[in-house]
Amino acid sequence: MASIMEGPLSKWTNVMKGWQYRWFVLDYNAGLLSYYTSKDKMMRGSRRGCVRLRGAVIGIDDEDDSTFTITVDQKTFHFQARDADEREKWIHALEGTILRHTLQLREAETGFVPSVQDFDKKLAEADAYLQILIDQLKLFDEKIKDCKEDESRRKIENLKETTCSMVESIKHCIVLLQIAKDQSNEQQHANGLISTINPVDGIFQPPLDTPVVNTTMPTQTTLPTGSGPSGPSSGVASPAHIPLPSHSVPDFSYSSSEDEFYDADEFYQSSTSPKHCIDPSGPPAASPLTNEETALKRPDTAESLNSSMSNGTTDADPFDSHDDRDDDGEGESVEEHKSVIMHLLSQVRLGMDLTKVVLPTFILERRSLLEMYADFFAHPDLFVSITDHPEPRERMVQVVKWYLSAFHAGRKGSVAKKPYNPILGEVFYCHWDLPSETEEPSPHMETVSEGPVPWSSTNSVCFVAEQVSHHPPISAFYAECLRRRIQFNAHIWTKSKFLGMSIGVHNIGQGCVSCLDYDEHYILTFPNGYGRSILTVPWVELGGECNISCSKSGYSANIVFHTKPFYGGKKHRITAEIFAPNDKRSFCSIEGEWNGVMYAKWATGENTVFIDTKRMGIIKKKVRKLEDQLDYESRRLWRDVTLNLKLKDIDAATEAKHRLEEKQRAEARERKENEQQWETRLFHEDGECWVYDEPLLKRLGAQRH
Repeated sequence: MASIMEGPLSKWTNVMKGWQYRWFVLDYNAGLLSYYTSKDKMMRGSRRGCVRLRGAVIGIDDEDDSTFTITVDQKTFHFQARDADEREKWIHALEGTILRHTLQLREAETGFVPSVQDFDKKLAEADAYLQILIDQLKLFDEKIKDCKEDESRRKIENLKETTCSMVESIKHCIVLLQIAKDQSNEQQHANGLISTINPVDGIFQPPLDTPVVNTTMPTQTTLPTGSGPSGPSSGVASPAHIPLPSHSVPDFSYSSSEDEFYDADEFYQSSTSPKHCIDPSGPPAASPLTNEETALKRPDTAESLNSSMSNGTTDADPFDSHDDRDDDGEGESVEEHKSVIMHLLSQVRLGMDLTKVVLPTFILERRSLLEMYADFFAHPDLFVSITDHPEPRERMVQVVKWYLSAFHAGRKGSVAKKPYNPILGEVFYCHWDLPSETEEPSPHMETVSEGPVPWSSTNSVCFVAEQVSHHPPISAFYAECLRRRIQFNAHIWTKSKFLGMSIGVHNIGQGCVSCLDYDEHYILTFPNGYGRSILTVPWVELGGECNISCSKSGYSANIVFHTKPFYGGKKHRITAEIFAPNDKRSFCSIEGEWNGVMYAKWATGENTVFIDTKRMGIIKKKVRKLEDQLDYESRRLWRDVTLNLKLKDIDAATEAKHRLEEKQRAEARERKENEQQWETRLFHEDGECWVYDEPLLKRLGAQRH
């Protein structure tokens, strides 16, 4: 890897509230990112500040392809590259430097740094074990040859097969030990060297025999391996002859007092944001528990489970409207689990797909992702009222109103947590009873005889979701109200990505609201989700541009979920525009917070409150009790994980989760061996979409005929 990198970047400064062009120098050996007001000032040794990279974490934003952050020493520094490619080069070099010096820090903390002699000792031990196993294999061959009983022969052959695997493993370990020994030897040698680019007491030490060539793009210099000229050169000589002074790397990152550019307080509000100020001059995610397993914690598991899940519902009430998140504590953080999170961060890289990464159990939300999608209908009255409006313009406005009300209910509490990754074939059913239009509710509600939730009434909004694919992870869900003749069909493919201090989830897919009486279909897309501050108190924000359109009426809407700028600005902002057919100018503009108040400005000049989520009561969904659910329904499937998370028994919850995942893997292997394809339960693929098998539109059409 290159040992030196230098080039221009812009940095954010709190003093001037904007981006400033600077010349940056990355020293791989010293683990330091220094910066100067210009390349000329660097040659004179006038360092403006530096960022110490040991233990640092890099962060990026999916909504911006040129900026990045470095968090270290309880500060966050902000940088802007010229473009995405240049940012990628800097991040790649920074990650390698951080990894090297963070590993050195861990070695120092444990007090043990293996020497070459330590590696030689372990290599000799491994070689001795290898020889013992090879000799054992020869004995097995002789015994197999002399054995006359088939059963005994099979046992010896199994032992031989196991021994062969051990031999290969030890051979692999010997190779890894040899590689580690060589790297340790090189590292100890490199620790006595210093890059010429690193300032000594802030003074740059140029080589006497090599001119410094000016560069405008980041450059990398590789340490020479011989006496001849090195590879790609930026005019910087080899650092092999300059010793490393102990005082050249500061104890903390610093910036000159008038040039401060790390994060201000989280709650500092500023109309000037580095995200929106581009520098014009410079680079711009089972077997049920037995009573014996939980007897020490709960005297009666079954009774307690039913009580906690059903929230005191009686036998006369067949449904459960309790939300397991009601018991979550407010304001908890991941501080007690910080070492686990740090270990996780050390295993991933920026931009890595997290679909197959096993996240720690303690961050789970105690419900499945399928159940989380039901939060889209936390205000079912807004959903069904779309059909109340006689004009297409009013119906589009109501669709937007329902859509913008659909996100705040998904976040209960201030701490972000991750729902369970659904198992292939898992389903979730629920329904909402709409408020009665009369003062006295009818004692005998008319029930439906068919549809996704046949135990609900004709005036209910029914919901069903299924995990239709595991790789890629795709969830399909459907909702309808028979009396109002309205339905919704959607599918979402979640694609997670590691962003340093954040985790991004791209929601790929679409939904369709169908008003059957008007033969209108409103196609809509979903925002991306981001888990921020994953090392402290995680919180969720939404980001991205979404669209709603109706091809029949021609009305459309554009909605933007704004992520919080990394300096100042508000969280959870949205802006939206609603357009009439063939109009480039909107007749309604909306802005506000998706989890707060949103205001509308109409073309007439009138300003109104569009939605106030703080004043809107959430109608609780109703779910069948656990004993009435099928084995593959979400709450029954995950009940052991949920129960142990309630008990704060993380180990037991992890084991229960592991059993479910292993069962899924075993079933997948069996299907592969038998050359069988997975068959979905309730949805089928139609082009690029997943569609519910028996939607309301299809059932009503069949009744007409």
